[in-house]
Amino acid sequence: MEKREFNIIAETGIHARPATLLVQAASKFNSDINLEYKGKSVNLKSIMGVMSLGVGQGADVTISAEGADEADAIAAITDTMEKEGLAE
Repeated sequence: MEKREFNIIAETGIHARPATLLVQAASKFNSDINLEYKGKSVNLKSIMGVMSLGVGQGADVTISAEGADEADAIAAITDTMEKEGLAE
């Protein structure tokens, strides 16, 4: 299992547009990918799940991936987070 922690720096947090980009990035992989926030964990391939967490600016989230392509999945999601200015 691969895990990576992020601190959300985007003013609007993970709202509809960035959530969509993260879901699209995660959906390219076969691994199970989860987003954890405040003790809740949701499937990162589910737009409704991601939106339901209400992740705001300054939040600390953990993304974990488990499966054959877990390292590639974490790398792609990290790239999306940084490219979109969502997290550091």
